[in-house]
Amino acid sequence: MESGANIGSGGYRHEVVSHDVDEFACSQPNWSLRYEQISTGRFLGKLQFLQFEGMRMVCESTTCATWQRGQLGAGNIGFAMPVALNGHGSFNGQPLTRDTVMIGRSETLDLCLPADSTLIGIVVDAELLERLWEHLYQKRMSSWIDRQVVVQARPGLADLIRSIHLKVMADVDTATPPPQSTTISTRTRDAVLVEWLEALPARITAEGLASGEARRRVVSKACELIHGHDGEPLSILQVCDFVGASPSKLEYCFRSVLGIAPAKYMRAMRLNGVKRELRRGQGESVQDVAARWGFWHHGEFAAAYRRQFGELPSQTLGGVKRQDQ
Repeated sequence: MESGANIGSGGYRHEVVSHDVDEFACSQPNWSLRYEQISTGRFLGKLQFLQFEGMRMVCESTTCATWQRGQLGAGNIGFAMPVALNGHGSFNGQPLTRDTVMIGRSETLDLCLPADSTLIGIVVDAELLERLWEHLYQKRMSSWIDRQVVVQARPGLADLIRSIHLKVMADVDTATPPPQSTTISTRTRDAVLVEWLEALPARITAEGLASGEARRRVVSKACELIHGHDGEPLSILQVCDFVGASPSKLEYCFRSVLGIAPAKYMRAMRLNGVKRELRRGQGESVQDVAARWGFWHHGEFAAAYRRQFGELPSQTLGGVKRQDQ
């Protein structure tokens, strides 16, 4: 379910509520994202964003842990911060805390969030950001902006950012834009952007990025094999051989980046594969689809599917059939 409303000629408000992780991933216009559900339970995603000229404000909540990858448009720079972080989270392989700010170019997103998490963020046109940066600080943006970094917000400012960001989104949600709404939208956009920039620490470096990026590369390479394979389940040793890592290193990298053991991740991805095929509704039986993904014992498969998604595979397939009628 989604809705949208104008906030004057200067912007647009959009809201989405979805129980389907793939539908939710596609709900951000002009962005290309893929979400993987990596924890058990019925997925529910809630999204609200405000689109201003040159900047998008976002607030996103999900009930299940997700691994989010993709692109946030071209030529943009993103800033994000957790509102609620009830477990393991990582950005570009770097661990998150509730008061961390994630910063990076929009062309590559690699974000893992735990279940029952809420995230706020802004995605800004790089040219707009550079102009404002030079105006505020009388110098060009630093080179770290081209990396994907995690920093601690200035003491006491993380809660302020969360309060301002959520208040702006709530106020626009209920306000009737006046005739001069373009000017007001621009002022609102710039004020929010300045508050985000002022929350950043005085000194930011790319030190410490290498180890996080190395762990992320191990996980990404392993997932190339995992996501490209259905049928007979892969063994951990097969994945280790493909990646060139020991089982202990593979385990460490998966837990550091995704907060989950590789074997559990592989099982979740196979179940995700079944669900995606069932939702496509190509006329095959549940048993045929399950067998193609390496699940041959129907009772055990149905129980695992229900634990993962909060519904039986027959319910997923039945929902697709009802939509087609």
